[in-house]
Amino acid sequence: MFQRPVLQVLRQFARHYSEGTTSLVLERSLNRVQLLGRVGQDPVLRQSEGKNPVTIFSLATNEMWRSGESETSQQSDVSQRTTWHRISVFRPGLRDLAYQYVKKGARVFVEGKIDYGEYVDKNNVRRQATTIIAENIIFLSDYIKEKE
Repeated sequence: MFQRPVLQVLRQFARHYSEGTTSLVLERSLNRVQLLGRVGQDPVLRQSEGKNPVTIFSLATNEMWRSGESETSQQSDVSQRTTWHRISVFRPGLRDLAYQYVKKGARVFVEGKIDYGEYVDKNNVRRQATTIIAENIIFLSDYIKEKE
């Protein structure tokens, strides 16, 4: 009774290929990021050699915790750490909206995926970069204004 639905679910998440003694399993995976924070700088629009235009901005997220006697004690100290994220927007419609309406200090929710890459800086030194590739942006600030 449960066997058929279970097999359908398993087929959806994994595909098996068997040839002789070798077996290949292709599994689904997930690369998903959700960030809620404040924009650190107005976005810039970059384009290299007429291809792959991208809107880039920074986003700050904060982590807070209490240190001391207990979580509810008035005598505990609140500590905070800010993490900065580089947000890249490639999707044509979203890229243009982000460039036009995102501004420094705005509160936004970003959904996307994390990307690790390398580049060579102007001193010819190889550097690593972590970027969030935005697939959706929700504007939460009331004071969103179009850039002049």
